[in-house]
Amino acid sequence: KALRNSFPYIRIYAVEPNDSAVLSGDTPGFHKIEGNGAGFVPPILDTSIYDGVVRVRNDDAIEMCRRLAREEGLLVGISSGSAIWASLLIAQDLGKGNNLVTVAPDRGDRYLDVIYEGTSIAEDPISECHD
Repeated sequence: KALRNSFPYIRIYAVEPNDSAVLSGDTPGFHKIEGNGAGFVPPILDTSIYDGVVRVRNDDAIEMCRRLAREEGLLVGISSGSAIWASLLIAQDLGKGNNLVTVAPDRGDRYLDVIYEGTSIAEDPISECHD
C-alpha cells in the first residue's frame, strides 16, 4: 500500500505457480515452487493492490535459479527464481526507459537437493558460483 500511495502509477504483479494458480481463479495443485501457491488465497492478502498475476512453471523457476547461479553468482531459492522469471516476462512488455524492481525472497542453500540436483552446484556451490 505504501508503494501504491507513494507512486500512484506503479504496476504491481503477484507471482504464482502455474500448477496451483489460485490467484488466477484456478484450482490448487501440486507444484515445486516452495513458499508460493499455498493452494488458497490468504485472508491477509489485499488482492486490490496488484495489477496482474504472472504464472510461472516449475521448470522455468528452477532453470532461472540455475542460470542465476551459473551466470551471476547468485544462489537463490525457487521463490526467487519464479519472481525473477516473472520479471523477465514483464520486462518484455515494459520497453526501454522503464524501471523494474523485483523482490527475491529466499536463498538457494536451502534447496540444493531440489533446485541444483544433478548439477555441480549441488556438490560445491561456492566454487561453481565463482568460476
